[in-house]
Amino acid sequence: MPKRFAPLVPFALIAFLAACAGHAPQPQLDEPAVKPVAQQVEPAEDEIAALIDDKPYEMPQLADSLLDLGRSLVGTRYRYGGNSVQSGFDCSGFVGYLFRKEVGLELPRSTRELINLDAPKVARADLEPGDLILFNDRGRGRVSHAGIYLGDDQFIHSSSSRSGGVRIDSLDDSYWNRSYLQAKRVLALAQVDDEQAAKRHP
Repeated sequence: MPKRFAPLVPFALIAFLAACAGHAPQPQLDEPAVKPVAQQVEPAEDEIAALIDDKPYEMPQLADSLLDLGRSLVGTRYRYGGNSVQSGFDCSGFVGYLFRKEVGLELPRSTRELINLDAPKVARADLEPGDLILFNDRGRGRVSHAGIYLGDDQFIHSSSSRSGGVRIDSLDDSYWNRSYLQAKRVLALAQVDDEQAAKRHP
């Protein structure tokens, strides 16, 4: 390199670097530098209710424990007027025992009183496990028997001495299908009692 051009080399290098810096990539004008924050979707009212629901019990859990106790008593002898494992059960005594032990509800002692119980009536097509079922199994047009719905058209009851006491039968059976009278959602009364207790003792 001729000596006369040597002093110009640093200046040329500086000019080159400055030119590169002036052509650094820049954000495109049609794209914002900061991406917008996605809008949050408000949860539906039923989702909010599910999150803040603090009721003291859930009906399915009550039904499960009620029916588990009932199944454990299959084979317990029938006894007219009986309402304990030791004595045996008649139909209303068996129903009352389960609701008293597992739900804390004291139900009327006779089927004639059970049908007048102030609990929501349930259509046969809408039966849920734990619902009280009432029958007219003597052909006299009035309630004479009671059981508790299990699901899948089955119910548990204390039938009679001849049929082995506490047992599970099907509503599809012609005898019980013909005798079916009414059903009530007695477990709803437990919800009312708990809500009233909560109001009295917040």
